[in-house]
Amino acid sequence: MTGVEGSRAAFDRLGTLGVEEEFFIVDEQGRPTSGIDDLVYGPEPPEPLSGRLDHELFQFTIETQTPTVDSVLAADEALREVRDALVDHAATQGYRVAGAGLHPVAVWRELDHARKARYRKQLDRIQYPQHRNTTAGLHVHVGVDDADRATWVANELRWHLAPMLALSVNSPFWNGFDTGLDSARSVVFETLPNTGVPTRFADFDEFRTFERRMVETGSIRDRGELWFDVRPHTAHGTVEVRAPDGQHDPDRVAAFVEFVHALVVDLAERHADGESGTTPRREYLDENKWRAVRHGRDAAFLTPDAADEMTLGEYVHQQADRLGVTGIRDLYEAEGGAARQRRLRDAGGLDQLCAGLFLPGHDQTVHPTADEGRV
Repeated sequence: MTGVEGSRAAFDRLGTLGVEEEFFIVDEQGRPTSGIDDLVYGPEPPEPLSGRLDHELFQFTIETQTPTVDSVLAADEALREVRDALVDHAATQGYRVAGAGLHPVAVWRELDHARKARYRKQLDRIQYPQHRNTTAGLHVHVGVDDADRATWVANELRWHLAPMLALSVNSPFWNGFDTGLDSARSVVFETLPNTGVPTRFADFDEFRTFERRMVETGSIRDRGELWFDVRPHTAHGTVEVRAPDGQHDPDRVAAFVEFVHALVVDLAERHADGESGTTPRREYLDENKWRAVRHGRDAAFLTPDAADEMTLGEYVHQQADRLGVTGIRDLYEAEGGAARQRRLRDAGGLDQLCAGLFLPGHDQTVHPTADEGRV
């Protein structure tokens, strides 16, 4: 039962932040390439990445983590430092790094899986859904100072997940095909077990019992395999939001971090003041998520009581005014990720689209042997 005994004591600070991002390792044309052996197991990465760089399921996917920090400003600085270090580290080994929810031309049947024992066991247990899981997401952790409060906050966040996804949609293409969805990543990922919008938990003990029982019955190997769109993280003492697609632009990530932080802190304070919370039906939550997946920025969402609808624009302006944040308004008013990808494809085909997903902001000159790792 190692790694499953969540502790109430872990929930001891409100408002801390940590950001995890998943990326794609690509060659100079922006096409998938197997690079984790070089980037993760090769030369020691630069200091901002030391101990904060890992790979995901495929040999062309990689994950970074920021340190735990105490403010939105510090989180912004940390994620940019980590991104810059990753791109520099990749360039020294002959690679580039791309950001999106799915790589638009990655064909899972032609790509190699990681050899890490954890992933091999997942592939054996889950089979087809995991074999094709080429997804990349953005995960934001916000510290909460009480375990029951964190569980309540996670419950309340469930209704906000669909608008968050709609703001982040960045995966219209899969296997070179326009899926007609704005977040195909969500559909691919949600074929795995223990994903999507979770049910409501009465308190922390109920969530911890669920977590423990899933391990005891062999449904998961450890708590890290509960891949819900939001969850109280019983090791870190955080609420973790996992709904957004992966992003190539750090400004977009900064906007999500600012918003998620403000929303979690606001909800935590409302719980401390004795607010009772909402109980939306799971079916309405699933409907809202589907609307975000399909329509992205153009989606309208059922309100928590399903008595009315709210457009994404109405949601953004309401939350920005209420919480005093600016990033999500800027994010909403800018071109969306899915629309940008389709524009790039229409203008210059898949080559221009792939090149348009490189992480921005600095020289990505690569070593000429990058193609040696291409699959």
